[in-house]
Amino acid sequence: MPELLLLCVMLIPQLVAGVYAKSMDKSFWFWFFISFLIPIVSLIVLLFLDKDKEGKRQSYQLADHVNKEKDKLSK
Repeated sequence: MPELLLLCVMLIPQLVAGVYAKSMDKSFWFWFFISFLIPIVSLIVLLFLDKDKEGKRQSYQLADHVNKEKDKLSK
């Protein structure tokens, strides 16, 4: 009986990651299984993905010479 209780407690990070991912319209099962490999890290990654979704993180801007080359290639 204590083994079953221990198993339930050990599944908490996986369930939290899966439910949190599902609330962000991501795959429950993918994040559930990723949490078996890296339990706490996967939760941290999900938190950063959520911040990125809200637009709080800024992406890098390309340099002017890169933008010019990109425009030349697209024409």
